[in-house]
Amino acid sequence: MKNSRPPRTSRNRRERESERPAFVRSMFALGLVFFVAALSGCGFLGASGDKRLTLGYIGWTENIANSALIEVLAEEDLGYEVELELTDLQPVFQGVSDGEYDAFLDVWMPAHQSVIDEVGGDVELSEEPWYLDETEYGIAVPDYMEAESIADLNDSGVRMITGIEPGALLMERINSRVIPEYGLDLVLVESSTPAMLSELDRAYERKEPIVFLGWAPHWMNLRYEFHYLDDPKDTMSGITDPARLHSAYRAGLDEDGPTAYALLEAMKLTEEQVAEIELEIVESGDPKEGVNLWLEDNRDVVEPWLEAARAAEGG
Repeated sequence: MKNSRPPRTSRNRRERESERPAFVRSMFALGLVFFVAALSGCGFLGASGDKRLTLGYIGWTENIANSALIEVLAEEDLGYEVELELTDLQPVFQGVSDGEYDAFLDVWMPAHQSVIDEVGGDVELSEEPWYLDETEYGIAVPDYMEAESIADLNDSGVRMITGIEPGALLMERINSRVIPEYGLDLVLVESSTPAMLSELDRAYERKEPIVFLGWAPHWMNLRYEFHYLDDPKDTMSGITDPARLHSAYRAGLDEDGPTAYALLEAMKLTEEQVAEIELEIVESGDPKEGVNLWLEDNRDVVEPWLEAARAAEGG
């Protein structure tokens, strides 16, 4: 179904639009910046020694965003020492299970249940999803293209699907089912998420046709007007179905870290809020700076979380 929503911008971004840095270049450096900031222990000193929080995270944009947000709130408002450790999907669940990490804030359910089962041990999920909207995932085109279904792609003037990392499940499904079952003349090109977004930005600015992989939550939904293609043959079933995004905690965090636990349990974000934080991070080139820019106009969103954390601390 065509996504007809207009692009959404926060007040801060509108004011800075004429001076906006090259966000596409920023994407490539973002993961490294976040990793270096975590290893350097920026902001760790000066907090109470008995208030520590260790988050494992992976390089997905929504996980960078919510981890940086919790880092800023826990350090600046609650006096915590926060450590962030960049890792991969299976190791982050293993780390939570082993107690190496207090939490991981980007569990896609039910897709990640198999990974939780593999690591065994104690992994506790948040009572409710932290993401308030439904996720979206699929093959997409800009709204200036007329294609509405995957079946329309042979007549779209495009001869390739610009993809992401080759290990992604949707990439595998496109090659194994989508292309052969629809008889597409298009070739799936393996790439990376930053490279795909760079190609999307280039094509979008020139109003050139492009077929790419889209998903939400992600800042691309604020930057571009696009829609997901219908899949009448149901070739992507099970992969593009909506997911619920939870947090995972080590066993006992609710008892020995009630303040941090209450903060994480209270975290609730909409699709637009996640995308706004992501885009602030991309444009600023630094996760904590991007979070603080977003907080300038959105303190009302996080104050209930902090109130819950302070109540748990006092209780």
